[in-house]
Amino acid sequence: MTTSTLEPIAAAIAPELRELNNRILTSLSSSNDMMNGIVREYLRRKGKQIRPIVVILSARLFAGRSSHKVISAAASVEMLHNASLIHDDVVDESQLRRNEPTINGIWDNHIAVLVGDFFTSTSLQLAADTDDLRIISTLATLGRRLAMGELDQIYNARYRRLSEDAYFQTIDHKTASLFVACADMGAYSAGASNNDPRLEALRLYARNLGLCFQITDDIFDYYSRESEIGKPTGNDLREGKVTLPLLSVLLRPEAPDRDKMLALIAKDSLSTEEISSLTAYAIANGGIEYAQSKMQALAAEAEAALDAAFEPSETRNALHSLLTHVLHRSK
Repeated sequence: MTTSTLEPIAAAIAPELRELNNRILTSLSSSNDMMNGIVREYLRRKGKQIRPIVVILSARLFAGRSSHKVISAAASVEMLHNASLIHDDVVDESQLRRNEPTINGIWDNHIAVLVGDFFTSTSLQLAADTDDLRIISTLATLGRRLAMGELDQIYNARYRRLSEDAYFQTIDHKTASLFVACADMGAYSAGASNNDPRLEALRLYARNLGLCFQITDDIFDYYSRESEIGKPTGNDLREGKVTLPLLSVLLRPEAPDRDKMLALIAKDSLSTEEISSLTAYAIANGGIEYAQSKMQALAAEAEAALDAAFEPSETRNALHSLLTHVLHRSK
């Protein structure tokens, strides 16, 4: 399945997405010509904007329409997400993202960090524009969780924490928390009450959507599809990250050559050949299938929660389609 899965969803909320992108461009305008040039170039190659789509669809579940407040909430979370990506590229010394040069790749780390800070401040301004303390609090909490996710990942890699619990805690913080925040901010911006029982069902859907998104990303790292994905295969292992496909095999005591592979990942650095060996080992021993089965279970739980809490509607169908897109996306 291709990005066409996402196109009908985006088409159904096209006016809101246009308003979103206008709001982002306006909010990032400054008196600095260099900054304006960087912003224009960065926004030219924006991603699929799945996270603001979740905000807008979540708002529609509760109000059936969008408003200025919804767009401000969606823009604020998109800005914080992009700030985290810019900072991640600096930390990882990445020169490419989606096959395009990163800000630090074109300019330097100093400028990239400042641009990331500018995006973060803009995100806070946009959240404040909603005049809803719940939205501002959600965004602030999200910033902490994203940072903790990255620190969890570094800690797991440095101290070789090999457990599914540690893995899922990390991706819960670094990825799923962003999707849950999008759901909350969409619902709040549509006027949902804090004690509306439907909120918990939407949060479960969003959390599982985010977990599936990250597991799919982790699976990509096991295949040689650099031209499609925009990052080198084996990046995670090169950085000491043992993700679910390999982790699931290493946690099986009966797995063949397990001790040999554990000895490899205990090394401080891996050669290209060693990374290839670990990647092939995970694939040959069912690691990809295991990760996919986990995603299928998470998706089934998400769909059941959504269907139990919300009446049938185009918006509910769109959220189902978004989950399908995440499960089957090619990049």
